[in-house]
Amino acid sequence: MSSGEPAIPAARAALSVDARADSRLAQAGERLAAILDDAVGGGYPAGATLVVADASGELITITAGWSCTVGDQIATSQITRYDVASLTKVVCTVPLVMALAERGVWDLDDALSRRLDGYPNPDTTLRQLLTHTSGLPAHREFYRLQGGPAAIREAVFAESATGIQAGDVCYSDLGFMLLGWTVEQCAGAALDDLFQTIVATPLKLKATRFRPAPSDREITAATELDGDQRLEPGLVWGEVHDGNAWALGGVAGHAGLFAPAEDLVRYVGALLTPEAHPVLSAQSIAEMTRRQAGAPPDVRALGWRLDAGEWGPWPERTFWHTGFTGTSLLIAPELGVAVVLLMGGVHPKRQPERQLALRATLHREILGALT
Repeated sequence: MSSGEPAIPAARAALSVDARADSRLAQAGERLAAILDDAVGGGYPAGATLVVADASGELITITAGWSCTVGDQIATSQITRYDVASLTKVVCTVPLVMALAERGVWDLDDALSRRLDGYPNPDTTLRQLLTHTSGLPAHREFYRLQGGPAAIREAVFAESATGIQAGDVCYSDLGFMLLGWTVEQCAGAALDDLFQTIVATPLKLKATRFRPAPSDREITAATELDGDQRLEPGLVWGEVHDGNAWALGGVAGHAGLFAPAEDLVRYVGALLTPEAHPVLSAQSIAEMTRRQAGAPPDVRALGWRLDAGEWGPWPERTFWHTGFTGTSLLIAPELGVAVVLLMGGVHPKRQPERQLALRATLHREILGALT
């Protein structure tokens, strides 16, 4: 929205409270709704969906603001689907890697070169990719290359062959691109099909998918206007925001998934009941969420982050992850709760400092009501 256009009036936050929520959490819901109202009214974010849930489902749910403010003005609703960005790593790719390990397809300490044809570095392991300790860089603008997906794959392999040194944590999209390709090769199917079959269907994630249908555009939150993830200016809406995932056809191990809050509540609820998880064993979930690498504030499990201190003194076993578009998941087994936050955090323009501050404020408010 240009400075000459009239301001869009805020869509007031809608709060629903389940009967299972205690009075402290219900009162916190009122405060959280007011915080989101003030934030949206102040120009950031465009809109949001916030859910505090337990293993049985939603305890409090808040929707606020707009899913699109450019051209079409569409209010956020409980069915709004968000580009979850890097949550793709922990909702799709990590559970697929763990499920294939349970099936004996591989060991997490296997060399990647044994599992992915043409991968040039014999020292990189699956576990290093999962913990972001492979030595691969965080990001490259591969979508600017000529040659499509084949050229991107060649470029990622080239990065892997240029003297990378494993050890310290360096959060890397490239590592999860490699994991996505490895899953496809070893399971013999496309990543999006594997996700639907192995993860989404057993967990009843009915509306979570890569490449949303054009007919779903109006229930899909728009992302960035004239950003740096495309070769031409325009509004990204109804397709993945991440440029590399877009250039790979919308399906990648690091980004590309779209989901509504309701599905992500099912996803995190299952992680709160590991003995009954329909996809992974309790042993796999314990391995996935234990400390593997790094030091505060960047402590790593498999895919997931540990040490949520920047959002308050959450219990030690809490695990969490964020997405560039303004999304996040936090699971606190010791409290029996999880937080799903889906913000229009790059729409119409990204404001990373405000995103960081609002995430922290919301999670601290929730924690205060739980402890």
